[in-house]
Amino acid sequence: MKGKVVIITGASRGIGAAAARVFAEAGAKVALIARSGNAIAALADQIGPAALALPCDIADWSEVEATIGKVLGWAGRIDVLVNNAGVIEPIARLAEADPEVVAQSYRINLLGVFHGMRAVLPAMHQQGQGTILTVSSGAAHNPLEGWGAYCSGKAGAAMLTRAAHLEEGPAGIRVMGLSPGTVATEMQVIIKASGVNPVSQLDPSVHIPADWPARTLLWMCGPEADPWLGKEISLRDEGIRRAVGLI
Repeated sequence: MKGKVVIITGASRGIGAAAARVFAEAGAKVALIARSGNAIAALADQIGPAALALPCDIADWSEVEATIGKVLGWAGRIDVLVNNAGVIEPIARLAEADPEVVAQSYRINLLGVFHGMRAVLPAMHQQGQGTILTVSSGAAHNPLEGWGAYCSGKAGAAMLTRAAHLEEGPAGIRVMGLSPGTVATEMQVIIKASGVNPVSQLDPSVHIPADWPARTLLWMCGPEADPWLGKEISLRDEGIRRAVGLI
């Protein structure tokens, strides 16, 4: 990753913040995107000159387009996009969910993924290469009570990732997804507090640390991950954990 430029959405905490550290330690320049400007500024200060904090609402296309332009002005290229930004809210049954909160969930979890892809693809086309990674979820494939918006948004993002591979693979752009399983992040705290569906009943000890998916995302940028292009890597798979060096 020496000299490579990596954009990470949702970089203020959890998997995104861990990925920023892992990619920077591997020699990459990292552009940190999130709505929480103070949090990403603090993280960029910790990482040093190889990091750039860019406050941005991934749900707003004009903001995303302008932000990617700033990355190009800073680094001159884009090698990797990590589509990580996501929200679990609303945790509510469909008959009771607030339509506007559901719409905002889709704007972040689905439209945000599209916005990221749409904004970086012109630069990747010009370079003739690039990698786009989408942080998915088991919820993309299995419905859960109270998670109708989250499950359907993640399912849409998973299909969008497959579509991007179909369209962009011939142009030399690598696209795939990562389903990390349950990760010890703030999202799990929110899920636990809801008391809704079996995931909220899991003991916190079963959740993997955020640096596991972060290190897997780094591994996915290399040729060892090429068999999964257009597909979704599951971090529940012990073989993947061994390949990445997590166990």
